[in-house]
Amino acid sequence: MNTFDIIRPGTLADAVTAYRNHGDAMYLSGGMTLVPSLKAHLAAPGLLIDLTAITELLGISHEDDVLRIGALTRFADVAASSTVAAAIPALAAMAGLVADRHVRNRGTLGGSVANNDPAADFPAAVLALGATLVTDRRRIAAEAYFTGLFETALEEGEILAALEFPVPDAAAYAKHPHPASGYAVAGVFVARFGADWRVAVTGSGAEGVFRLTAAEAAMIAGGPAATIPVAHADLPLFDDPAFPAPFRAAAIGWLLSEALGAL
Repeated sequence: MNTFDIIRPGTLADAVTAYRNHGDAMYLSGGMTLVPSLKAHLAAPGLLIDLTAITELLGISHEDDVLRIGALTRFADVAASSTVAAAIPALAAMAGLVADRHVRNRGTLGGSVANNDPAADFPAAVLALGATLVTDRRRIAAEAYFTGLFETALEEGEILAALEFPVPDAAAYAKHPHPASGYAVAGVFVARFGADWRVAVTGSGAEGVFRLTAAEAAMIAGGPAATIPVAHADLPLFDDPAFPAPFRAAAIGWLLSEALGAL
């Protein structure tokens, strides 16, 4: 890796100020994406701003049918939280499926969502639940947040501070993990709000996480027993030798059925 300096501010304001005062800085939370990028020379900042001492980015609360999780909260803490399990059990279950124990104990919810990594689990929950992403500057709706592969609506130097999830009537997540990494080859999150259904797919999207709108329409029209269309030609899927697009589409169909069966 290239050499760099590292600082550990104690407040969100101090972190933002440090970023603005340095011409070549990056934020560090769990490091599950950034550290491999540094090792591969895909990123070479002169300064790392370690966010892990900023307590205002931590915490889990449930109020007025909204579950709020601080962006620095680790997957293991989400998985173990009785507040999350009571409000949205599917989120706690999802956190327990992320990669492996080492990643769950180090990786953060905000770090996963901030990168729009195509193999990350939680973008599917953010999109399916219609979450609001709270930054140091503004509030962003999930539909406007994910803009492309490894791309989001976050502006230069903007910090993701918390995620606010509306509590659904029911929700479930199913995934096909990569046999080596445990990350999602395909993952499907299903949420029901009254008569409305929302389905989001992670792991397989060539542009990152996406809604499965044809399935949503079929479910709204006929309920979970309706025939759910999943055709690879109609979906923006990766098509690689290990997991070609037809396999991914079939996996999405299986996982959708599995998630619906868990409701």
